[in-house]
Amino acid sequence: QFLCLFCILLHGYRCLSISSIMDASQENLVDQKCLLKKYTHRSCNKVFCQPWQKCIDGTCVCKLPYQCPKNGTSVCSTDRKSYPTYCHQKSFECLRPEAKFLHDGTCMTDGKFSVTLNYGSTGSEGIVEVKLVDQDEKMFICKNRWSMAEANIACFDLGFPQGALDTQRNFPLPPDLHANGSGCLHIRCQGFETSLAECTFAKRRAMNSQHFAGVVCYPQNAESPTGPSFQCVNGKHIPQQKACNGVNDCGDQSDELCCKGCQGKGFHCKSGICIPNQFRCNGEVDCITGDDEIGCEGNQILPSGIQRQSNNGPISPFPKERKRIKSLIPTIACGVKRTTPARRKRVVGGKLAQAGDFPWQVAIKEGDTIKCGGIYIGGCWVLTAAHCVRVSKVHHYRVWTSLLSWIRLNAKIVALSVERIIIHENYNGTTYQNDIALIEMRKQPGKKECELSNSVPACVPWSPYLFQPKDKCIVSGWGREKDNQRVFSLKWGEVNLIGNCSEFYGNRYYENEMQCAGTDDGSIDACKGDSGGPLVCMDANNVTYAWGIVSWGENCGKPKFPGVYTRVASYFDWISSHVGRSLISQYNV
Repeated sequence: QFLCLFCILLHGYRCLSISSIMDASQENLVDQKCLLKKYTHRSCNKVFCQPWQKCIDGTCVCKLPYQCPKNGTSVCSTDRKSYPTYCHQKSFECLRPEAKFLHDGTCMTDGKFSVTLNYGSTGSEGIVEVKLVDQDEKMFICKNRWSMAEANIACFDLGFPQGALDTQRNFPLPPDLHANGSGCLHIRCQGFETSLAECTFAKRRAMNSQHFAGVVCYPQNAESPTGPSFQCVNGKHIPQQKACNGVNDCGDQSDELCCKGCQGKGFHCKSGICIPNQFRCNGEVDCITGDDEIGCEGNQILPSGIQRQSNNGPISPFPKERKRIKSLIPTIACGVKRTTPARRKRVVGGKLAQAGDFPWQVAIKEGDTIKCGGIYIGGCWVLTAAHCVRVSKVHHYRVWTSLLSWIRLNAKIVALSVERIIIHENYNGTTYQNDIALIEMRKQPGKKECELSNSVPACVPWSPYLFQPKDKCIVSGWGREKDNQRVFSLKWGEVNLIGNCSEFYGNRYYENEMQCAGTDDGSIDACKGDSGGPLVCMDANNVTYAWGIVSWGENCGKPKFPGVYTRVASYFDWISSHVGRSLISQYNV
């Protein structure tokens, strides 16, 4: 206040207070447009689903228990039923939330886990005590390493759906407890658990009772905050400065999923998520873009403290069990080619492709002419643009793979007939909305699948946040040059993804369904004849995704007229409904 008054007297104008500057700065960290989509820990556009869930229409939904891997450690649920694995139990709990994890092993007649709060003035606050299944007495939780992650789980366990309000409040303890001291339990949760029983525990020697963990759970009738706040998707309010700090203060993670940057000790994923810094280089991919595990060789960050204390008391095996289950889930091989051409910062006019550079690129021929390009996505399936094909002409088309030049044919070319064509039911030939189609290639006689020995499928993206504006991607095809000259050899060039192209194309550009890409001077662009071909982007782990399908544009090769592509991630569920989810689901199956 003194500084502000001094500023007014000296300069004759009003100053912003420091708190106002901080509030504005914090608000700039949050992507307001993203917040409108109300993403939570169950939004698989932003996060990975748990092994007992699958991603459907952008939401993590429950798998049926039989869809879990068969081998693992048996567990007991609070409904006194034994399950063959942790995944089976969590899948059943996902369907029936009242049946939580109780302990590992088969169910016994005795043994019960419980959480209670003591020494608080209301039933929603107090010092946390737990009774482990294999212990006769209750024990306090150590304050050391007690964080919002553990506090939220404790409150969930106690029936507070919005988790914890605070972890820092002090509670008056009886004098004899102060005098005698007591042992306590270290605990570490990852934040996805629904009960403290799933977290990792380790005993610690007797210590002063002032170091016991306490919690204030978030009541349903919580008063509206007086200061700047962030409203979570679940209705909970947290202080504004706690958003985008890598800590799941909301309990549903909604405060960490729409971030332009991270403050504190949070790590910022390219997809706009803040994760705890200790998740970086922990041997498990937590960012859907994979950048939290890049550059970690020889620098693995071990989970702090808790694993090193296994000789001091009971340890829950389930953080490791969850990782093991994830390793057993089938994955598909896509987007990794056998040869990797050198990436160029700039390719004027496009460069000639070499054998193996683009093993997902196909040519769609009608008669003697390359009608369009296409993208091989696995099995017998090719993605292309809807405006490239007609269902009535299905028998006129041939799909050529491994083609480099259609004048000087190479020996590795495979030409396949077309079995059927599926055009998106809402394709609009006037606006180019939903400009996407599937081609199913015909199997050779006596074969169960299409054998394309020199082809590699591009991965189909499930999330629109895998790549961001300004990311470099590659477009390839046999399209004409900007002076309308014909091209006989496969060419490729690097382009940059562009955010919203409405400034170039007005209301003809539909952001959810289309993606713009190009260069500032227009020197690299898709052109006539490239339609249906791939715009591919490579993630941090060098895995290639079919990010776009060449759709339309104006004045190819000129500045301020970037190419427009069908945004493939928006059609993941449409594609999987026709080709089968298991064929294209790299993650979240």
